[in-house]
Amino acid sequence: MLEKLNHQLERFMPFITPASVILGILLTSELKGLLFLVPWIFAFMTFSGSLGSNFTHLRNTLSRPVPILTALIILHIIMPIWAWGVGHIAFSSDSPTITGLVLAMVIPCGVTSSIWVSIYRGNSTLALSIILIDTLLSPIVVPYSLSLFVGETVSINEWSMVKDLLIMIVIPSVIGMLLNHWTKGEIKNTLGKRISPVSKICMSAVVAINASVATPYLVHVNGKLLLIGLFVLLIAASGYLICWLTGMLFGWERETVVALVFSGGMRNISAGSVLALTYFSPATAVPVVVGMLFQQVLASIYGHLIAKHYGRHEQLTSENNEKIPV
Repeated sequence: MLEKLNHQLERFMPFITPASVILGILLTSELKGLLFLVPWIFAFMTFSGSLGSNFTHLRNTLSRPVPILTALIILHIIMPIWAWGVGHIAFSSDSPTITGLVLAMVIPCGVTSSIWVSIYRGNSTLALSIILIDTLLSPIVVPYSLSLFVGETVSINEWSMVKDLLIMIVIPSVIGMLLNHWTKGEIKNTLGKRISPVSKICMSAVVAINASVATPYLVHVNGKLLLIGLFVLLIAASGYLICWLTGMLFGWERETVVALVFSGGMRNISAGSVLALTYFSPATAVPVVVGMLFQQVLASIYGHLIAKHYGRHEQLTSENNEKIPV
């Protein structure tokens, strides 16, 4: 029953996140008092997602480091610079919005990207390794990237942010990997399968709670909110595209390109909204919360485009091979 539930939740992931944002807006008074639970719920989600990773996967993937380094460069250099530039062009005097755009791009890649990589037959080991390395680096990368890009306009409690990232992401990931290692992968098929659907329900709860806190900035639809939505969509969509084009430029095989597209294009938006609401004003959380509306939908669209592109490529290759005389 739990496996069937998990399968259904995976199918409807592009719709679950936007629906959770709407739920958070409708139940603002009931949910915003639960904000203190979000870091702990998120730690559980990270633990669940890390049960499929182990140190062997990491060691094997590190023997081919170029795709990992490429993903990290896109995640934490190219995309933050792009978001910072777009923010200053479109919202030059709006520090909270610029900070929100940058925050949405400096947070680590999303754990759910591994699900999309699996669905579209990508290199799951590579994707999990990128998630793991990026997660472990997040206490260093996130606060110092924010200091670099927006430190002059906002005050950041870096050590407190590092502590929260350790609690929400790093420690649960390491525990999950250790359990995978000690059980020789069996825990993924036992405990992992049981808590996987619960984790996806928890993701919906986190999105709804965070949306409830940011509701005052979301319910009044005006020109500025629509403009934020437009540029968030542009930046998020360009992240997937940059990863895809980079993979094709390097001439990598389909499996590697698929892993790069989803792990480099998706972000841990839930963690970003937690950080935005903890260390910045609710206005800073608006671009991050709006990003929740697009991320899974964009993943679905790019997955369809990738499947169509490589399906046609494989068909043409097969036809050409048939024409070659033996």
